[in-house]
Amino acid sequence: MSRSIDKLIGLTYKTSSNVEEYCNGKDIKIDFDRMMTVGEVAKRSGVTVSTLHFYESKGLIKSIRTNGNQRRFPAIVLRYIGIIKVAQKVGISLEEIKTALSVYPIGSKLSAEQWSELSSRWRKDLDERIQKLTRLRDEMDWCIGCGCLSLKQCPLRNPEDVLGQEGSGPRILERVEP
Repeated sequence: MSRSIDKLIGLTYKTSSNVEEYCNGKDIKIDFDRMMTVGEVAKRSGVTVSTLHFYESKGLIKSIRTNGNQRRFPAIVLRYIGIIKVAQKVGISLEEIKTALSVYPIGSKLSAEQWSELSSRWRKDLDERIQKLTRLRDEMDWCIGCGCLSLKQCPLRNPEDVLGQEGSGPRILERVEP
């Protein structure tokens, strides 16, 4: 059952300002009957308590404090943690995730349209990364991997190294996009 912010004063939550801070001035309905402890969230999400604290310190998720200063999370946090975990697995940084999620009110369920916008932005970035990695994979055969990475040494020690003839350093990675 959802309760409005003005009905929270005097309940188990620290202050109405604590809840208002959580909502960040937005009209967000919070289902206080479905609030979870940090341990419950960790168990249901498959991440450690310390990871949840870290996510919270980075502004990726947010809790409400009880009078006893214990964290309580609305059930929607499980969805946000799922998004964070999937995004991290495909190489999206926490900073990129935070930036992407910050445009949506915390504690709100993303609509199909909002999810489509978010995934489209990430898809474009992932497509670019895949293209770079594919090119790197396909061109790695040109270097035998002697490790010298030196313009002076590579031609002397490895005269057949085509990439070494281009110059020192990781030539494939330093190439300008085609």
